[in-house]
Amino acid sequence: MKTEILYGVHPVLEAIRCGRRTVIEVYAANEKRSRRLETIENLALSANVPVKRKPLSWIQATVKTVSHQGICAKTGPYPSVGLAEMLTKTDDRDPFLMLLDNIEDPHNLGALIRTAFCVGADGVVIPKDRSAPPTPAVSKSSAGALEHVLLARVTNMTASIKTLKQQGMWVVGLDKYSEVNIYQSDLTGPMALVVGGEEHGIRPLVRKQCDGLISIPQSPDVDSLNASVAGAVAMYEAFRQRHGY
Repeated sequence: MKTEILYGVHPVLEAIRCGRRTVIEVYAANEKRSRRLETIENLALSANVPVKRKPLSWIQATVKTVSHQGICAKTGPYPSVGLAEMLTKTDDRDPFLMLLDNIEDPHNLGALIRTAFCVGADGVVIPKDRSAPPTPAVSKSSAGALEHVLLARVTNMTASIKTLKQQGMWVVGLDKYSEVNIYQSDLTGPMALVVGGEEHGIRPLVRKQCDGLISIPQSPDVDSLNASVAGAVAMYEAFRQRHGY
């Protein structure tokens, strides 16, 4: 089985708690002790996952980042799902999906996944190419939310949008040049929100498949919002509308 090393308090904790991927071993730094680390160790032991003490230098060398917080874990690969499987698991009458097109920065991907989880999105779809994959760095940036979210990696985003539309979903793309803004738009009902990449936004062929394009009002003195911030603003407007706030 292919394995990877998750690192950081939230990714390791949520991987054990969620139980979607296999957690093989947990490694805790000898030099660090805290209530949060003890919580992880106790949860791991209750799930029959071995906990091993390692020098801080060993953890540092293993994860190759200073963001480990004194904890890491050997796990199985991230359990992506297919688009068809995602749709069968979406039992809400009005599903809400996030389509992240061309998000290549793992920190932006993690931040978007974290917000998608917070607003209760039913799933996240990313392309297999021209996108950051669901790595441990993404799990860390998502504060462990990646471990809970249904994520599909698709070969063709355009074909996937066509499939969603055939299932009765309204597909809306975030585009800073649209004259229709998020506050003028109906973001309720079965829908998918498309957020484009950091440099060029949504790719032209993907944009063409959208049922509509919406923008975020902003001061004319700035160029544009960061992809993860723009996605968060739009997601929370959809959340507000869908829950009647």
